[in-house]
Amino acid sequence: MTSPSGSTVDEARAFLDANPDIEAFDIVLTDANGVGRGKIIRRHELMGLYEGGRHLPISILGLDITGEDVHETGLIWDSGDGDLRAWPIPGTLKPMHATSPARGQLLMSMYHLDGAPMTSDPRLALQRQVDKLAAKGLHPAGAFELEFFLLSNERDGDGKVQPARAVLDGRVSGKTEVYSVDHLHGMEPLFSDIYAAAKLQGIPAETVISEYAPGQYELTLRYRKDVMQAADDLIMLKRIVRMQARRHGVTACFMAKPIEKYAGSGMHFHASLLDNDGNNVFTEAKEGEWQPLLLNAIGGLAATMAESMLVFAPHANSWRRFVSQSYAPVAPTWGVNNRSVALRVPAGDAKNRRIEHRPSGVDANPYLVAATILAGISKGLDEQLDPGPETSGNGYEQAEGTESVMPPDWRSAIEAAKGSEFLREALGHDLHRTFTAIKESEYLRVARTVSELDYHLYLHEV
Repeated sequence: MTSPSGSTVDEARAFLDANPDIEAFDIVLTDANGVGRGKIIRRHELMGLYEGGRHLPISILGLDITGEDVHETGLIWDSGDGDLRAWPIPGTLKPMHATSPARGQLLMSMYHLDGAPMTSDPRLALQRQVDKLAAKGLHPAGAFELEFFLLSNERDGDGKVQPARAVLDGRVSGKTEVYSVDHLHGMEPLFSDIYAAAKLQGIPAETVISEYAPGQYELTLRYRKDVMQAADDLIMLKRIVRMQARRHGVTACFMAKPIEKYAGSGMHFHASLLDNDGNNVFTEAKEGEWQPLLLNAIGGLAATMAESMLVFAPHANSWRRFVSQSYAPVAPTWGVNNRSVALRVPAGDAKNRRIEHRPSGVDANPYLVAATILAGISKGLDEQLDPGPETSGNGYEQAEGTESVMPPDWRSAIEAAKGSEFLREALGHDLHRTFTAIKESEYLRVARTVSELDYHLYLHEV
């Protein structure tokens, strides 16, 4: 049958002809948590996959972070756990760096057997928001920033994670090396492999910096005029970083807050809108006078932030990142060239005017993040929402009094998301049910777990 994703057998045939050494392929479907689920297939199976898709169980999209079924999603026994059909995403068939024997990688999306989109697939939720904006003559562009930790495979004497030794010479640094170029040299072999792998897959990985905590780094990605490609870039780059770190004997950590006394890792998303002629509609006509469409977009994002926080901070650990003075935003504020706000308008050339959305942790699903942000922008434009006054100076201090607006914790965020009509429309009814059911199930698992901290605080005291 004709591929509903737009993939063609010609792409597969050309790839096989150009890469005669590749023996197998990772086929990867991204679930609600951003986890890659799928299979490794052999070379001779690739053409059949492009000709007829690949059957995968519907329940693959109804799993929690541990891989357990969440029956409340309606994707398990309510449907008999039947098979649907996954199809290749055009342009994502790529070789993988330094594999032996040589392997390739292919991202997939899920469809019903008749070719209709499977509406609990996160990538298709983003496509739906892109299509809605396109109907208005607007085309979202953007890029993600990837922050992460490189950790030792061994814990310290207290059982805590610790920064990895330099892969070049084994040197240990226990202090904040923010923006230290010399510190980066110790990880140069690893980053060289990351860049080589990204180049092989056509991912525009650019600047690397040593971030605000020991063992923390950031990789930036070049701006894409196609926001779908920007989200695919982030998915593939995370896989590359994790794989190459493992090959160099260290652990790439994408938890939002792995080390309690240091800043966590964000996944900032830069977004703008282009018209049908490719012009940035956020660009101001006169210096010092913001484009009304930019302000309306910020207004939509601010108005919908509280009920969307479960998308931006989806796990129990995510909420440990939101601490004052931690470079993680704590209120729906906006400002210009100000890193203490949630919605930042970066300084620079007006032609490149964009919104930097800062609440998301690196543990969030980029497809869901982008879909929710685009839906918020669309709401702001449709309703001409006013973002309120710009925040100047310390946005953390000015955030006081917003506690009643923003959910204070994971449980509150789950309840806000469950009751949000905006988020239901942003994700689609089926994915909204799937996502919130998974999060509620994970919350209950965490809530009933007796931790070492419980024993430390209460075992001999109460």
